[in-house]
Amino acid sequence: MKPALLNASLLAGSTALTLRPALQSLIRPCIGARFASVRRETSRPSRMVLSDNVHRSPPSANDARRKRHAPGPFGAMNKRVANIDPRRQPRAPASADKRSDATRKHGDDRKALKMHRALASISYGRRTSMKGRMAEYESFSQFDLLPSVQTAIDEELFKGMTDIRPTPVQRLAIPALLGQSATGFTEKTQAKAPTSIAPGKVPSFLLAAETGSGKTLAYLLPAINALKQAEAIDPDIAAYNERFAAEKKRQEELHGKGKPFDEPHPTMARPKVVVLVPTAELCQQVMRVSKSVSHAVKFKTEMLSSDLKPQQIQRNVYSPRGLDVVVATPHLLAAMADSDPNILSRVSHLIIDEADSLFDRSFAPVTMSIVERATPSLKQLICCSATIPRKLNNYLAVNYPDMKRIVTPNLHAIPRRVQLGVIDVSRDPYRNNKDLACAEAIFSIGRESAQHEGPAKDEVDVRRIMVFVNEREKTEELADYLRSKGIDAQALHRDTPEKRHGEILEVFTKADPLRVARPDRQVARGWLSSIKVLVVTDLASRGIDTVAVRHVILYDVPHTTIDFIHRLGRAGRMGRRGRGIVLVGNDDRRDIVADVKKSMFMGQALI
Repeated sequence: MKPALLNASLLAGSTALTLRPALQSLIRPCIGARFASVRRETSRPSRMVLSDNVHRSPPSANDARRKRHAPGPFGAMNKRVANIDPRRQPRAPASADKRSDATRKHGDDRKALKMHRALASISYGRRTSMKGRMAEYESFSQFDLLPSVQTAIDEELFKGMTDIRPTPVQRLAIPALLGQSATGFTEKTQAKAPTSIAPGKVPSFLLAAETGSGKTLAYLLPAINALKQAEAIDPDIAAYNERFAAEKKRQEELHGKGKPFDEPHPTMARPKVVVLVPTAELCQQVMRVSKSVSHAVKFKTEMLSSDLKPQQIQRNVYSPRGLDVVVATPHLLAAMADSDPNILSRVSHLIIDEADSLFDRSFAPVTMSIVERATPSLKQLICCSATIPRKLNNYLAVNYPDMKRIVTPNLHAIPRRVQLGVIDVSRDPYRNNKDLACAEAIFSIGRESAQHEGPAKDEVDVRRIMVFVNEREKTEELADYLRSKGIDAQALHRDTPEKRHGEILEVFTKADPLRVARPDRQVARGWLSSIKVLVVTDLASRGIDTVAVRHVILYDVPHTTIDFIHRLGRAGRMGRRGRGIVLVGNDDRRDIVADVKKSMFMGQALI
């Protein structure tokens, strides 16, 4: 026995003999631990033998994955049924929405636009789903419209045209507003919208589509259709028509010698359809469309804008013949509602055109006051816009959480038919002179137009160009400079007399071609007669149907992508081609312009 073991045994034996029994129980564990350490040192296993004390993880379900599922290389022989493991089936492909979104998010490197994000995002899956729903309607005859409204479409709105097809926003919005089978947001199995509306639950809609896509007809045709349907079952109007017919017959019997029928119509100063627009120019534009429809459908429509005298407005609103449709600016209509609160007591359809402007800080209080007064009789609230800014998106989500949103696939995307060019003003020969660069761009367009003859010999088409600036003081300054260079230029801004607005815009809103005699070379050097230029601020960037404009020059880089969409949207309207030119100087955000140009090239929506 080794000396260490001998000493330990003697110590244990002597301790057991001399110590008391109470202490033996306390000392025994210490002695046992000491002898255990000695054994551990002396009984080491061989190098080639694993110790039993090695830690092994408990068996788990993952061990089964390591086992071979197939029986082997020859296990499939002499089989009548394929030995396919269901666990090895390929995964189902991800939905188009998630896959497309993930791909675009991974490849979207527009950092400058992301830092200045101003628009609400719309998933590409939702945009794609809208394309399939638009295919359900190929003509206006498929819509559930009255025959008189169909006649107005064929004979008044698109007179002389053969291939008449609704635009994307019209294919989505008109059936939805009519309660027809489902497009946009409804399902095919959904029935027509009920005629009775729960109190406090007014059906609300948001029509969002790109500029120049026909939004005016998209909301106006269903509203007029509902107006005529309600008129057919109105007992007051039916009784009035009977009295009018009886009085007319009596006048014929008396050969016109009796007292004329002067009873006012039940709709006098009580319109059923109200369209709110931010500017007087938009009032005139919507009024023209409504007036053309009224020639076939037979209803009374009037305009309330600052272009009219107070006496004329009073005469139109309180005409004994009645009033059905009103196109007005919010401030003027609110002022009339303050003096006559009942003017909005029978409104069934309230349309807020350019909702992104009418719900901003300057218009929102007045707009909401009109909405509150019209709510008791309201059957539909329709908001319409070419963009959905983040502020508008949040406002509608809070105040109208149940609003149905009808969005076209190309919302927030500048059409590819509009080309964008960039002129670096910091380089020679301009040397940061934007006035010179703008004049040179206009002259290049004029020289191009002079090379193309019109239908008649020695005639050329007049090119109409819009130049956008950020400050209204710059409009007059730039217009004077262009006139000094021989360019026919006019300025339009907030301080321009409102009576001249329509006169100035008339040249740029008429689709009829404008031609002039081909100028001689000597005369052409001093005056550019084949070009008409309008220098404007954002006053003329929203809603105005400038169908005659093919070229837009952005003298100043817009502050947001919203302004980019509206300014470039003045060209290339209703499927026509257009061209935009941006003047970029040292103080401008070149990265934003580069991201916008890339987005237009890729067909992506701005953010």
